[in-house]
Amino acid sequence: MAEAGSFADRVKQQADIVRVVGEYVRLKKSGQNFTGLCPFHAEKSPSFAVHPTKQIYHCFGCGVGGDVFNFVMEMEKCAFPEAIRIVAEKCGIAVPRQKERSPEERKENQQRALLVEMHREAQTFFVKQLEATLEGKAGQAYLEDRGLDKEAMTRFGMGYAPSGGDALLRHLKPKCNEKLLVESGLVSRDQSGGRLFDRFRRRITFPIANESGKIVAFGARALGDDLPKYLNSPETPIYSKSNVLYHMDRAKEGIRRQDFAILVEGYLDAIAVARAGISNVVASCGTSLAEPQIKLLGRFTRRVIVNYDPDAAGQIATERSLSLLLEQDFEVRVLALPAIGDKKADPDLFIREKGAEEYLKLLKEALPYVDYLIARARQMDLTSGEGKRQAVNFLLPYVQKIPNRILRSEWATRIAQQLRLDEPVLRAALSKAAAERRSELKIQPELVARAAKPVERRLIRMLAEAQGFRQELAKQLQNARLYHGLETEKIFEALVIASLSGQPVQATEVGAALEDRDRRLLFEILFEEANEPTWEEAMSCIEALQHRRAERELADVQRSIEANPPGQELRGLLEKKQELMRRLAAAR
Repeated sequence: MAEAGSFADRVKQQADIVRVVGEYVRLKKSGQNFTGLCPFHAEKSPSFAVHPTKQIYHCFGCGVGGDVFNFVMEMEKCAFPEAIRIVAEKCGIAVPRQKERSPEERKENQQRALLVEMHREAQTFFVKQLEATLEGKAGQAYLEDRGLDKEAMTRFGMGYAPSGGDALLRHLKPKCNEKLLVESGLVSRDQSGGRLFDRFRRRITFPIANESGKIVAFGARALGDDLPKYLNSPETPIYSKSNVLYHMDRAKEGIRRQDFAILVEGYLDAIAVARAGISNVVASCGTSLAEPQIKLLGRFTRRVIVNYDPDAAGQIATERSLSLLLEQDFEVRVLALPAIGDKKADPDLFIREKGAEEYLKLLKEALPYVDYLIARARQMDLTSGEGKRQAVNFLLPYVQKIPNRILRSEWATRIAQQLRLDEPVLRAALSKAAAERRSELKIQPELVARAAKPVERRLIRMLAEAQGFRQELAKQLQNARLYHGLETEKIFEALVIASLSGQPVQATEVGAALEDRDRRLLFEILFEEANEPTWEEAMSCIEALQHRRAERELADVQRSIEANPPGQELRGLLEKKQELMRRLAAAR
C-alpha cells in the first residue's frame, strides 16, 4: 500500500492508469470506462475494464484487478518497489536513488500514518469548535455573511481554530509526542525553542485533502484583522503544496466526465463554484501553480479554464499558469470576470452577486488563451514601434512554450492581425527568436511598418477626393460594415459621415474630429502620390476588404470548432465554415 506522502503515493497520484495500461493493452472508450482484451487470460470478447476516475482495473472474466502498481507487478512479474520505479519512469517522474528499506524508513512510514491520523483528529476538533463554542458562533456568522449556510459548512468540512493558542495542542498532546506535534505543522514552537502553541488561532479552517481524500493539511482564514489573512500548513512529510490541488478529491470525477477543469485561486472561490453546481473545480490554494499539480490535472483532462482573481497579482498568476499549462500541451481558456460596481470580482463575489446562471454563461464564453493574452498586449501603447515591440516580447515567451508547430504558426497569424503587424516579417522574427531560444525580438523597421494596408489607404484617398462616386462608395462601405475592426476604422468613420452629408469633404474638418495619431495618418495618406481614382478600382478594393474579412471569420470559426462545442452548435459552425470557404474560393 502507498502511504500518504510517500514517493509511491506521489507516483500513484500523478500516474494515469489508462495511459500505463494502454501501453500493454489496446483500450477502447466505453462509457466512463475503457475496455479491452484481458492480458491475463485468453479471450475473444473484451471483459477487461479500466476505471479512469477510480484509477483501478478489473477483469470480469478471470477476476483479476487492482491499481496501477498491481497491474505492472502482474505484467512485468516484479515486486512492488520495482513496479513503482516502472510506473514513475513511464510517467516522467524522477525516481530517487533506491535504498534498502531500513528501520528508519519503516519508522518514517509509521510516522506518516500517525500524521494522517492527527489531521483527521484535528479536523474533528475544529468542526466541534465551530459548532459548539461561542467563538465558533462568530466564525459561523462570518461564513453566513459570505453566503454559506450550515449545509455548506458541513459539506466542505469547515471548522474553527480558537484564539487561546493551545486548545488543539492540549487535545492532541495525550496521544502524540512533542516531536510529532511540531512535524505535523499543526503546532509551532516559539523562537526560544521552548513553548509550544497552536499554529492556527482565531481562524476559519478549511481541510485540504490529497487526491485520495485523506486530510493532509489545513488552510485557515483570519476571522479578524490578523495577518496574514490566509495561513496554510507548512510542508510536512505528508503534505507538499506543489502536489495537492484543493477540492481535487471531490472534483476528479466531474473533471473526467466533463473533460475540463476550472482552476481558481482560493478555497472560497472553489466552494462557491462547486455550490453553483459546477463540480469540476479545483484551487491552487493561493500559491503559484506547480508542474506536479499540472501532471495531477493531466490524469483527468487536458482542458482547463483559468479563472483567477482579476487584480494585478491574479493576472501575473494567470500568465504564469498559462506558461506551465502550454508546456504540458493543455488546451487553455481564460475567464476574466467583469467588475461588480467598483469592485473587482473573484468567482466567490461574482456568484454571490450575480448568481450561478450568469457565471455559467460567462464560463461558456471564456476566451481562448491566445485572445486573452493578445487583449493584454493590446493594452500597451501600440501607436509606436517600441510599443509594438514590447507587446510582441510580452507574447513571445508563450509562443516558445507551445510544442505544436501548427499552433505556433497560428499564433503568428493572430498576433499580426490583432496588433496590426506585417505578418511575413513577424513570422520570420518569431521563428528566429524561438530557434535561438531568445525571449526578446530586436526592433526592426519592417515589423512596425506603415499603419494601414495599401487597400485601406487607397479607399481613404477616394473618400476624400473622388467627387464623382465617393457618396456611393461611402454607402457601400457603411452598409457592409467593411471598415469595422480595422486600425483605420475611426478615419473611415469620419470620412463616411462627411461623404454622406452631401457636402464637399474638408480634410481639416475631418482631421479635427480625429485623435492625433489618426489625424497624422490621414494627412500622410492625403500627401501620397496617386493616380486618378476610378469606380472599378474602388470595387476591387471593396472586394479585397470583403476577402480579408472572410478570412478572419474563417479563422474565428475554425478556433470555435477546435473548442469542441456541443453537437448543434458544432453543426452550425461547420456549415458556416463551408459557406466561408465557398465565398473565398469564388473570389479567387
